[in-house]
Amino acid sequence: MAIPYELDSADGKIKRLGLIVLQSDETIENEFRQMFSDPAIALYHTRISSAPEVTPETLALMEEEIPHAVQMFPRVELDAIGYACTSGATVIGPHNIAKAVNSIRPTTLVTDPLTATIAWCRANDVKRLGFLTPYIASVSESMRTKLIDAGLEITSFGSFEQEDEHTVATISEASILAAVGVIDTTECQAIFISCTNLHALNVVKDAQQILGKPVISSNTALAWHLRELGKLNPSR
Repeated sequence: MAIPYELDSADGKIKRLGLIVLQSDETIENEFRQMFSDPAIALYHTRISSAPEVTPETLALMEEEIPHAVQMFPRVELDAIGYACTSGATVIGPHNIAKAVNSIRPTTLVTDPLTATIAWCRANDVKRLGFLTPYIASVSESMRTKLIDAGLEITSFGSFEQEDEHTVATISEASILAAVGVIDTTECQAIFISCTNLHALNVVKDAQQILGKPVISSNTALAWHLRELGKLNPSR
């Protein structure tokens, strides 16, 4: 016997956001779960093939994989899509990432942690930034150049200089908090902790209380910008 049913008419009431997560990322999904607890926001994840090592060469390989990852989202309209890799956005370039996503989702707004960080700095009138990464020197230097090209002054910098993604994902919160303290200077207006795979969500909260200045991570910046693009009225 066929049982009658009604279709859900929640369209327009729920904001739908997409997140492209690296195969090697062990962190961002859990942190986003904490930041997007509002039932009026639906968050959809897809994975993209990525190498266990973070180098300019391995990061560049992801560009051709982006359309395949986007195709794996369900058949719903998404208000915005975030490509969740700061170093990948640096090497591939935000424009090329948006182009790859829009080859499958032509009308969807696109962001990434690098774009989101620059947007957050502009929205909050931050021009002088302390900068912490887990990357090897070549990746960190490329990102530093991108931030400077966007009009930001890097007043201090530090890195764990790690290539292995699993190692990055297991760096302790205590180590990250201590590193933020090391790179803090009186000159910087805010501090940026780069990499979606670093467990930095709790560090951001603790560091802000200790230092008395804004601290953002790749994940908090990306979450903020997705909310901004989805017109979810984020607090600055």
